[in-house]
Amino acid sequence: MADKFAIVTGASSGIGLELARLAARDGYDMLVVADTPLVDAAAALKGEGVEVQSVETDLSTIDGVDRLLAAVGGRRVDLLCANAGHGLGGAFLDQEISEWRHVVDANVTGTLYLLQKVLRQMRDAGQGKVLITGSIAGWIPGSFQAVYNGTMGFVENFAAAIRNELKEVKDITITTLLPGPVETQFFERAGMMDTKVGQSESKSDPVDVAKDGWKALMKGANSIVSGVSNKLQVAGAGVLPQSVTAEQHRKIAKRGVATREATRRAVASRDVMMPWHSSRTRRGCHASKVAIIRAWRSAGTLCKGCGERR
Repeated sequence: MADKFAIVTGASSGIGLELARLAARDGYDMLVVADTPLVDAAAALKGEGVEVQSVETDLSTIDGVDRLLAAVGGRRVDLLCANAGHGLGGAFLDQEISEWRHVVDANVTGTLYLLQKVLRQMRDAGQGKVLITGSIAGWIPGSFQAVYNGTMGFVENFAAAIRNELKEVKDITITTLLPGPVETQFFERAGMMDTKVGQSESKSDPVDVAKDGWKALMKGANSIVSGVSNKLQVAGAGVLPQSVTAEQHRKIAKRGVATREATRRAVASRDVMMPWHSSRTRRGCHASKVAIIRAWRSAGTLCKGCGERR
């Protein structure tokens, strides 16, 4: 048994799994937690030479967080990576109450309850490290992703406030990790695979994001924006009017935009590589838009106009 113990939430895949790997390599025994099966996480952490316990529980509920805390079994928590969260795409007025309420409960209520419980223990012990995964979305009015972006803004402000409240406890640090779009299951679970951001091939690698967060955590930094382009986006969000940034977000988050734009470009270019042809064939003059849509949606179809593969 190691002399250091960590909790990593949202650890079934993506950033959470990579943070768990880093914690294990740094000698932390840990409790990994997610609301989905942790088979991949358990396999990935096997052989790291530390003790790993996994708990599958819904951290959007108080009962779920209590189940996590019970699994700690009285051990002192030296490190908490609060990485669990949930997104939701689409127009706010079209969403069911249960859908957006789950986002609020997962990203805000459950996170706050867990932080309060763990930070009380850390305050009593006089030491501890906390990494909270937020998002640069908290800096941007999230048209067609409004509730998620709102919760991320809350998390960033809340972390800054609690950091200040605990500033006299010198050995407690609270770091927020703010990535942009990351290549994880986030967009699929949020119902955003038919958006420009969901289909983008320029998302960050969760390995790189986790490394940025871990480095900042170990330094005791207040916050880290992962990625140069994301740093620029946050800087711009602090200067541009909200009406401008909301419109920018609309263009990447509105459902169906990616499909329509790809179709328009395919028609304009009149050049589509079909999976059953070995070379380019000119089809624009002979195929209707419907045929091009079907071709673009086929597995392996490449639209020269947008360069995206489906």
